[in-house]
Amino acid sequence: MPGKHQHFQEPEVGCCGKYFLFGFNVVFWVLGALFLAIGLWAWGEKGVLSNISALTDLGGLDPVWLFVVVGGVMSVLGFAGCIGALRENTFLLKFFSVFLGLIFFLELAAGILAFVFKDWIRDQLNLFINNNVKAYRDDIDLQNLIDFAQEYWSCCGARGPNDWNLNIYFNCTDVNPSRERCGVPFSCCVRDPAEDVLNTQCGYDVRLKLELEQQGSIHTKGCVGQFEKWLQDNLIVVAGVFVGVALLQIFGICLAQNLVSDIKAVKASCCDLDPARNPLWPQCLRL
Repeated sequence: MPGKHQHFQEPEVGCCGKYFLFGFNVVFWVLGALFLAIGLWAWGEKGVLSNISALTDLGGLDPVWLFVVVGGVMSVLGFAGCIGALRENTFLLKFFSVFLGLIFFLELAAGILAFVFKDWIRDQLNLFINNNVKAYRDDIDLQNLIDFAQEYWSCCGARGPNDWNLNIYFNCTDVNPSRERCGVPFSCCVRDPAEDVLNTQCGYDVRLKLELEQQGSIHTKGCVGQFEKWLQDNLIVVAGVFVGVALLQIFGICLAQNLVSDIKAVKASCCDLDPARNPLWPQCLRL
């Protein structure tokens, strides 16, 4: 009507998908920040933050790296997804979906390559474990990780107990003055259910015995073979976890791309209006 003042109503993006993606990424962001904080705290406790060169001094894997890298990636993705959804920023949303898609395809490629090149992966796993056996006493976190793996899979070394000859404290050379000479860590020992107190010296001198005699005291199977057996026994569970993670990633990508499409659609509909009646026309020129 001629005598009535007309107000322009700006089109809006639907709140449902927007805040669902925001909530999805808040959880992602908090978990990433928690992982990162644990990793940095662990490095602080070990003095790594005050001596960065200690990161390269360790011959094996520092498990804290996993927390720092995973936490850092999750934090960056969570931040981009949260802010992108809340501020309707298409650049951050595209960054989130592209980065998440890249991680998904890298995981997919790694799974296919691991299946095709099983023998090579087995050799690399042997090499990786043996490198960490060498550095067993160099880092407490690495030591705890190896002990956990050997106890959980009832194994000892990569291929067997003699792999501990690679460690300067456990090797059987005559020049080795260590009390642990020709032994293995306590995590290789066969636990007696009747024992209430853990005997940390159960592996001393055990490799001086014959192999048949060793079997009553320690686990004689290698961790690579036991790990493969565990994968075969738990194939459905492992596959379910990987499929679940993949579906979460695909779900996040779809949410982000759907929100980007909604934002573009709203901006396009806004710019279709008459420039004389559209206060957002200068923004439309920049689209």
